[in-house]
Amino acid sequence: MDIKDFMIADVISATKKMSIKNLLELLVKNRVGGVPVVDENNQLQGMISDGDVIRYLQPKGRTVYDMFSLVLVSEKEDLMHKLDYAIDHEVESVMSNKDIITLHPDDKLEKAIGIFSKQRFKKIPVVNDANKVVGVVSRGDIIRYISTTLISKVDKK
Repeated sequence: MDIKDFMIADVISATKKMSIKNLLELLVKNRVGGVPVVDENNQLQGMISDGDVIRYLQPKGRTVYDMFSLVLVSEKEDLMHKLDYAIDHEVESVMSNKDIITLHPDDKLEKAIGIFSKQRFKKIPVVNDANKVVGVVSRGDIIRYISTTLISKVDKK
């Protein structure tokens, strides 16, 4: 089975210049946990996930030797300050753009399973020979494919 046979071809993507606020709205609206980052020619520039944003928004920790309630108030204020500071930053400052693992539409299902089993990725972009994003494969896509197609074949035997 080739990747092109079950990848999601209607790709939701972000651009490097998109604000963190707009990215968050995109993720929530489309109920996705990450998207490829593409340029104006739809060429892959990187990936960004909800985990990347959470790590970026994590307020810097500090040790406080004081009352428990003061620590909680201090942490909430730090998060609000960080949100206020970072919400208009661009995706480029948060996205992953090194060592991006991709799939090709002609790759086999086994290659995707191998990548997901070794990496903690939730999504893998699918690019053509020109490095243009033509699809996305998620762990959920693999599980759905296995449960609907492969298990039904096994049950028929």
